[in-house]
Amino acid sequence: MSDVAYPLSHAQAKSSTTKSALVRTLLGEKQASPPIWLMRQAGRHLPEYRELRSKNKSFLDFCYAPAAAAEATLQPIRRYPVDAAIIFSDILVVPHALGRDVSFSDGEGPRLSPLAGSQDIARLDMSRLETRLTPVYEAIERVRGEMETSRALIGFAGAPWTLATYMIQGRGGERDLARAYAYQNPQLTLNLLEVLAQAVGQHLIAQVKAGADALQIFESWAEDIPSHLFTEIVTKPIAKVVEIVRETYPEVPIIGFPRGASHRAGQFHRETGVNGIGLDIAADLDQARTNVGPNVCLQGNLDPMVLMAGGDRLDQAVDVILAAAKSGPHIFNLGHGVVPSTPISHVEFVMHKVKASG
Repeated sequence: MSDVAYPLSHAQAKSSTTKSALVRTLLGEKQASPPIWLMRQAGRHLPEYRELRSKNKSFLDFCYAPAAAAEATLQPIRRYPVDAAIIFSDILVVPHALGRDVSFSDGEGPRLSPLAGSQDIARLDMSRLETRLTPVYEAIERVRGEMETSRALIGFAGAPWTLATYMIQGRGGERDLARAYAYQNPQLTLNLLEVLAQAVGQHLIAQVKAGADALQIFESWAEDIPSHLFTEIVTKPIAKVVEIVRETYPEVPIIGFPRGASHRAGQFHRETGVNGIGLDIAADLDQARTNVGPNVCLQGNLDPMVLMAGGDRLDQAVDVILAAAKSGPHIFNLGHGVVPSTPISHVEFVMHKVKASG
């Protein structure tokens, strides 16, 4: 943990009466109509995003250009009546800031230099993490300065196991190599997860300091993990991140998104202490509500493919989520990110329908 004395966050400075609908929902307050934002709402389905992206040499350059990242974050806010923006960045800025080589190739996804062993873990450098990620925090400051307080600004990071998977394998995709590594090198894996928990916690604290009202932790690789390993490599490291953040900003709500493990929503909530649970497309909303109880915020879980397809099936799918949202605090979102081929008119339809549901 950094021993820097942090000032009041944007969220701390706001009274309970002026907190955004999204923050109030995360804190357990049920709304007449659920607040809405969409994962990857800033992205390739927007022509203005594609134009902005073409002006930046590489994806990492884009993430590290505060003016460009702020503009990408604000574009969907200008177009849609969403209740929150999420800062435009990437989960892999953390391993990059720790000293690992990271690159992005069109059509191939991210590539990292795979960790070779204990020496590579020992070389991970926490000392300059915040300095290296200053452009991310500057982008948050810019967005918060331009966005009305009725809308929340979400900061985010990848969960330790998700980041470890990329760092061990050097890529995403199938996670067999990462799981094998965890079995073959249990202590090294725990050492790596501890470093990453500290780094993620520090990164999230800095985002709140810069102006984030809420946080999301993306556990993108929570699926295909046996139950006896799930607590060890998924929930314990996230619980450590939550503990670190709350030591400095106890009031800032945190969403955990364990993609592929929505059937473990109750366990995930109990063992991590997050305020809200993001649900993937396979989640049964009624079962998830039963598992977490009536007061815990759920988020999700519209299928991005039905959003892209539109028509009656989209209308019906939205109705299913709105009906489930009546049973407790709920944030309307997707079960994964907006796909590039999604028509803007389909997003507008969902926004209008959700906003009119109250």
